Amino acid sequence: MLHSAVVTDIEFAWSAVGGDPALLPRVSTVVREGALQGRLPVRELARACVGACALAAAELGARRAGLAEVPGVRVDDGAVATAFVSERHLLVDGRAPVNFTPLSRFWRTADGWLRTHANYPHHRARLLGALGVPEGTAAVAAVESALAERSALEIEEAVYAAGGLAVALRTPEEWAAQEQAAAVAGRPLVERGPLDSARARVLAPIDGDGAPLLPAAGLRVLDLTRVIAGPVATRTLALLGADVLRVDSPRLPELPDQHADTGFGKRSTTLDLVTDRRVFEELLAAADVVVTGYRPGALDRFGLSAEALAERRPGVVVAQLSAWGAYGPWGERRGFDSLVQVATGIAAVEGSPERPGALPAQALDHGTGYLLAAAVLRALTEQSYEGGSRFVRLALTRTAQWLMNGVGPSDAGEVSHGGPGARPTEKAPPYDIPDPWLSETDSALGRLRYARSPVAFEGGPVDWARPPGPCGADAPGWI
Repeated sequence: MLHSAVVTDIEFAWSAVGGDPALLPRVSTVVREGALQGRLPVRELARACVGACALAAAELGARRAGLAEVPGVRVDDGAVATAFVSERHLLVDGRAPVNFTPLSRFWRTADGWLRTHANYPHHRARLLGALGVPEGTAAVAAVESALAERSALEIEEAVYAAGGLAVALRTPEEWAAQEQAAAVAGRPLVERGPLDSARARVLAPIDGDGAPLLPAAGLRVLDLTRVIAGPVATRTLALLGADVLRVDSPRLPELPDQHADTGFGKRSTTLDLVTDRRVFEELLAAADVVVTGYRPGALDRFGLSAEALAERRPGVVVAQLSAWGAYGPWGERRGFDSLVQVATGIAAVEGSPERPGALPAQALDHGTGYLLAAAVLRALTEQSYEGGSRFVRLALTRTAQWLMNGVGPSDAGEVSHGGPGARPTEKAPPYDIPDPWLSETDSALGRLRYARSPVAFEGGPVDWARPPGPCGADAPGWI
């Protein structure tokens, strides 16, 4: 189950986003033992996702700057490992954020284990309502008591029906027997393709001599995502020069610390898609990319399906992200990285007979985020030659399947990372402390310590041009 012919490396990731294999020798890898250690090949998956993203950025940068050769890409395990837990490294005026609230955890049930997610107030309320537990200071003890008397699958269904988030622990074999697992297995890691035959987008030339090479400079990105994966993708596009405008509902603002971690390089506004529809349509009319990260179908009633967006804005690239995939019996369910780990058997593999475990990072979120950014960048490159509105679509569960089926490092501690002619892998000191890949900056939120982006290529940017500001503080307009 855990070792198949699918190789967890950049060659597979690059192929998944439609990359030219002839560019793979432009990638070099710095291997550091001790980075993202787990029973599953998390380090290799993380390298692959970041490497594909950096190569896609370098390719688009070369195209726009008229360079004779695509810049070399360098993937350092230290930078990757630090970035994959960026939410843990964040400090706001010396204060560490709370990444999981007390009701977001594993619980014993009458027949096994269950994991809940209740970081957001509305999810907490729905969880408690489904369990018949009143709000109060003793909520944890009351939930623990309620769950201990019922089966995990029964609770999973009851909480889901109430609009909450709870998933029963499954082994890899139990997940493989699910109809949703079969639906996921039938899809590519990255779904991608044209939506129409709109004319090729003419991308303005960019400076490739002296100034940092910004492949996404001048591009406008509407960011309708939440939590980690989608915001990581748009945070990366912002690093590469895009004007990224994050749009949240005024009724469901992002958690402040979550926003601080993933808001680098972006601006942030709030819009009600019913009452502020005219403003949104004005933004869409000038957007190059729209990234959505809500439950499949949730935005369709606002005319935000990929097809509807392309009809109103020909030439747009639409990137869609979900937890379980936009298909199968779980296609409309809410989900998060931690819950996908539990459902797909990852938590069982990483745990012990006594207790489930977890990956060393929310690697499904971060990895899918970098893959999503890579797919957008490749879509923009393809579009510049061929035209057409484009869509790209990823799911955390599909990334989880890739990880579960992936091949770990060889006995030498190295992996294939670029095919024939690839640059040699560099062995570096073990990953010990994250300090070399952390920075600090002042912001409207306070003094921030944060992880720098691991996306690195010759002549590219080394940090974001602006720190995050308060959620929703910016006007709904383009720069």
